[in-house]
Order: sequence, then C-alpha cells, then structure tokens
Amino acid sequence: MTPVGIALGYDEAGDGQATPIVFLHGVGSDKSVWRPQLDHFGSERRAVAFDYPGYGDSDRAREGMSRDDYASAILAGMTELGIDRAHICGLSLGGVVAITMHAAAPERIVSLILADTFAVHPDGRAIYDRSLAASGGLRAMADARVDVLLAQPADPAVRSEVVETMARIDPAAYRIGAAAVWLADQRERAEEIRVPTVVLCGTEDKVTPPALSRELAHLIPGAQYEPVEGAGHLSNLERPADFNTLVGAFVRGVDSRS
Repeated sequence: MTPVGIALGYDEAGDGQATPIVFLHGVGSDKSVWRPQLDHFGSERRAVAFDYPGYGDSDRAREGMSRDDYASAILAGMTELGIDRAHICGLSLGGVVAITMHAAAPERIVSLILADTFAVHPDGRAIYDRSLAASGGLRAMADARVDVLLAQPADPAVRSEVVETMARIDPAAYRIGAAAVWLADQRERAEEIRVPTVVLCGTEDKVTPPALSRELAHLIPGAQYEPVEGAGHLSNLERPADFNTLVGAFVRGVDSRS
C-alpha cells in the first residue's frame, strides 16, 4: 500500500545486480505499454512498470489527486518492491511524473529517461479542455485520437492495442491524469535536475512535438536529446528496438560511471 492507502498494479521482469529501471506510462495507457521494454531490459536488470492510481490493476484514484500524489505513490511502490534507487523512464505523463519524483526525492533517482514529454505544453489547457469535453467515452476518444498518436501508416496491431488499452481506462482516472499532464508547468523543477538525463522524442510526434523535447533538454543541465526516427507519440511501442537501443546505451553508460 502507498502512504495514501492505494495499492498499485505493476509488472516486472528480470533481476541481477545492475541498477533497476522503472517505467511510467502516459495518460491514455497503462503498464502494458511497456511490455517490449520489460522483455528487453529484464534480460539484464530488474525492470518494473507501474500503473498510476485508478489505472490498470491499481486501486481507484481519489478525487483531487495530483501529479505529486502520483509521484509519491510510485516512490512508495518502489519502496515496497525493495527498490531504493532506480533509473526512471517516463513517457508523456510518465515524463511529467518522473520530473516530479526527482523534485520529491532526488536521492532515489539514478537517471531520468524522459520520452515524448515536456516541461510545459503551450496548448496544454486546450488539450485538457478537449479531453473533458469528449463525448462517447474513452473508446470513442481512442478511435478519434489513435491516428494522431501514432506515426502513419501505423502498424495495425499497434493501432488496435492502443485503442483497446485506452478504452479500458476509468473515465474518472483519465480526468485526473489529464490534469496531471496537460496542466503541468515544471520548468523550475526541470532546471533543478542534477542527475544524468536523456530526452527522447519520436520524429513524427504530433502531440508533444520534438521542439518541446528539445526545449526540455535545454532546461535540464547536461541533458542530451535523442530522436526516435519514424515514431509518433508512443515511441517505445512504435519503434521498440530503436527505443530500447537508445535507452540501453544511456543507462549502461550511467551505470559504468557510478
């Protein structure tokens, strides 16, 4: 259980002496989006993907929860799993939560991998308002949004997975997650990051365009920026081999220096 009394769902793979890696999903997804990464990184280290409160196999979120509550929940989940320090890899909302985790407990963050995310989104309020105004539920939203999320032409299997995953999300949890990501302004927190950081972004990302990732990398002292060629917003799922190669090289480099 977390300090706020919410049990989190998680999937994990692997073990070993290498520093663990923790994966954090986006607002329209859940831990299942990280299966390609758990399968890959589980061969060399402990790899864990969490659900946020209200998502997947976690307990329901409480009204009024914030990105700071998500960060506290993930940190508590790490503690329960015996993970004191880890590489934190977050995509979109996951990147926002990863930055929040660093602000709350920098001593527990070995490095940050921030994918298809931002410090502040110039259209965040409008995107948030549209998400609240959407009619027809999460399946209808998924059907309407999937071709914007993915680079085109999208793999039909990936497209179907994205729709089905989003359709499973509790609408109340989605509203909380939408506020946590789209209304974020973490420029000051980004400037205070002092751990090794890589910022990744799909070159075809239309939701959080590469310019926002480059801006984020510029804010974080010493951060590097790496494009994921041919990927849209869900770069880890669309180009898993390329994504894994970039992340693997980064975390092994960090491990070798620690």
